[in-house]
Amino acid sequence: MRLLLVITMLFSLSGCGTKMEVKSENHDYNVSFNEVWNQVASDELEDLPQKEVSFFKLSSSKEDTLLKDARRTLDNHSDILEPFEKLAHPNGICFKGIWDIDTENIYSGYFKKSSQALIITRASSVMSNTKSGDTRAFGFAGKLFPTTNPNSKNSEQSANFFLIDDLGGTNSKHYTDVQLTNEPPLSITFEVVKNLLYALKVSHTFAKADENQNIRQLYEISELGESDNKNIITPKWMKIEAKNGTKVDAKDFRDELKIHDGEELIFTIFVANTMLKTEKEWQKIGTITLDISMVSESCDHRLHFHHPKWRSDLDYGTTLSPKPF
Repeated sequence: MRLLLVITMLFSLSGCGTKMEVKSENHDYNVSFNEVWNQVASDELEDLPQKEVSFFKLSSSKEDTLLKDARRTLDNHSDILEPFEKLAHPNGICFKGIWDIDTENIYSGYFKKSSQALIITRASSVMSNTKSGDTRAFGFAGKLFPTTNPNSKNSEQSANFFLIDDLGGTNSKHYTDVQLTNEPPLSITFEVVKNLLYALKVSHTFAKADENQNIRQLYEISELGESDNKNIITPKWMKIEAKNGTKVDAKDFRDELKIHDGEELIFTIFVANTMLKTEKEWQKIGTITLDISMVSESCDHRLHFHHPKWRSDLDYGTTLSPKPF
């Protein structure tokens, strides 16, 4: 059980990092989608970086520094920061596209039918492994902007969410083979054991900043665009999976997911708030369509995904359970 609690903390670190030169902790909401994406695309890399995570990289850090970084990840809603190191998801690829909900459901905010939003996402691998043949745990972080106008500056903060396929990793050949969810399972793999000391050190610090790290709540999406918080209904679970037939054989997952001119990468969105025995009652509600990809310094070191803090007051609308897909 202790091993499970330790490794689930890696889920909470998808956006947490040690700062290199963070100048301020201002909550900068009033930025446009284009301003954020233009920064992500400003320093594209020709070669794929291969960054390694290591316990020894943390051993020289003071605990109060790590704690400050963890709290920044929870408290700072800015989309772009000064360069920082990502602790658990160092290698990634970023995308821009559209979040589109096309199915009637009980949920609020940008889960409602007909909701469309611009989205910036980052696909990553937990820890160091990026290549097919290795055990890889895949992550997907999303940032919703409440507009379809890329130049619109919004007074609302972006809504962020975090999904992982399996905290212990799998031997899946493709990123697009897996389902990613906000409450991922844990397989006890060699990677889990190998990185135990690393996870112990960081999880001890992050546990001081937040609770219930095995699930990332979705209320930022269900509250986005809502003026009356009395009518907020949030799905408990969310998952995405790539559209059938999306298979590209590539050694590195970033090459697999790279979008070429005229192509699209489409993920189907499912949500649930109830379970039938041991199975969640998933409802298909929409899609995430990505049309441009980018491997860049800013994707890995400046794009910031705010983590929603744990809340115990959410209305999951369980008495109004949707029919499963």
